[in-house]
Amino acid sequence: MSVIRAQKINFSYAEKKVIEDISFTVDKRQMTAIIGPNGSSKTTLLKLINGSLLPDSGEMHVGGKNTSRYARKEIARKVAIVPQETSAVFPFYVEEIVLMGRFPHLGNYRFENKEDYKIVHEAMEKTDTLAFARRRFNELSAGERQRVLIARALAQKPEILLLDESTAFLDLKHQLRFLKLLKQLNLDDGLTIVFVTHDINMAAQHADKIILLYSGKIYAIGNPAEVISARNMKEVYEVDTLVDANPQNGSPRVTLLT
Repeated sequence: MSVIRAQKINFSYAEKKVIEDISFTVDKRQMTAIIGPNGSSKTTLLKLINGSLLPDSGEMHVGGKNTSRYARKEIARKVAIVPQETSAVFPFYVEEIVLMGRFPHLGNYRFENKEDYKIVHEAMEKTDTLAFARRRFNELSAGERQRVLIARALAQKPEILLLDESTAFLDLKHQLRFLKLLKQLNLDDGLTIVFVTHDINMAAQHADKIILLYSGKIYAIGNPAEVISARNMKEVYEVDTLVDANPQNGSPRVTLLT
């Protein structure tokens, strides 16, 4: 069953069209990677999925409902997004940042309770951020801040998790831990995950479906073996590559040829 469905989506910034005639579906429990060179509008596509941007034409459906018909709190209970990077204008404590993930579940007359704090602490344990709960967010390293933002997204208890280059600032240990966490959330909790990445090998190894964007259009879509080929890498990224099988799991593996 599709939980995300894009139908002939077009979107422009001012007079510049950046998304053109895009259609795709993402099924429940699916892990989908969005890849493509810089300027392919990968981040814009994530924002269209979570409803922070609305298409000029076409329709984006999440959970069977057009994103234009969602109130912000309502869609935030279904979809969480982890941006590439953010900076705090005010010196919030880390725990306060993660607690913001509970906001979509609070009513006009309901404040955070013990259950909310329990969810927050569980999210921080999963992301290895509980140790600096009382530190200021703006005092953390880029990698630590990214883990806090992931914890905030998990605290939302979403059905769909969107990630924009979320491993870019993580060291190898926390990259591996985070990827294992994503797999666990996907398999055990049924979380649908859509992630943008420049790491093509990571996409090939972990995604069920890959969307390859090029100049705001879908160049190829399908499973990793269907999308990741030396020909596609050459035509989209303008580089020569060797694409063979990963000896660990048989997924496509890309090696740059110099």
